[in-house]
Amino acid sequence: MAEAAELHAETNSQQGAATAALRQTMVERQLRTFDVTDLPLLRRFLTVPREIFLPHDLAPLAYSDLALRLENEHGRPGRTLLPPLVLARLLQDAGVRETDRVLDIAGGTFYSSALLSPLAREIVALEDDARLTATARSYLQFIGAANVRVETGPLAAGVPAAAPFDVIIVQGAVEAGLDRLFEQLTPDGRLLAIAKAEPDSGWAVTRFDRSGGAPAGARALFDASAPVLEGFEKAPGFVF
Repeated sequence: MAEAAELHAETNSQQGAATAALRQTMVERQLRTFDVTDLPLLRRFLTVPREIFLPHDLAPLAYSDLALRLENEHGRPGRTLLPPLVLARLLQDAGVRETDRVLDIAGGTFYSSALLSPLAREIVALEDDARLTATARSYLQFIGAANVRVETGPLAAGVPAAAPFDVIIVQGAVEAGLDRLFEQLTPDGRLLAIAKAEPDSGWAVTRFDRSGGAPAGARALFDASAPVLEGFEKAPGFVF
């Protein structure tokens, strides 16, 4: 029995060393080459094991540069997780500070919130799939992210009872439907999502800032694409 326990501990140690090496490779070959330079954020990517936030069939792809698709509660394709390099740049450009309250939307099992946990004062994580939120709570508890609260509800509605937020992060594409989220920002807050800063522009991670409570325009930061999130679709126009 003791020998089996020792073998199990040795196996876990070997697996831990292997995934640590994969995280190092991800940071050096993906994140740093994509202009992610924020050292506290890079340390989080080196520390937090992404594979524990994924189902077993996706765990081998944890440190790839792919967007990964989770199944929803009915077994159909559901939430798309942003590739680590896109997520890292998005989080870096959000400029999260230790005093900030963050609303993290559509993060699936919320690896993103685990990354931000020690970098922000408080994080509210919002998903619309009850199975995902239950899973996220267990993963975040395991990782020790005590300042993250997970909520279930319509994505575009935000969490007005917990507002205001200094930062709102939307992990997907939006065509419309940001009004209620803007209302939940602090007077000088910022919102980041994959959007089109101008009608004729391409999809990009876009930052929307408020200044003194008024919109201060949208800035496209870098090209990125993702599925349009439910509740953020543009209303169909009339066809003549």
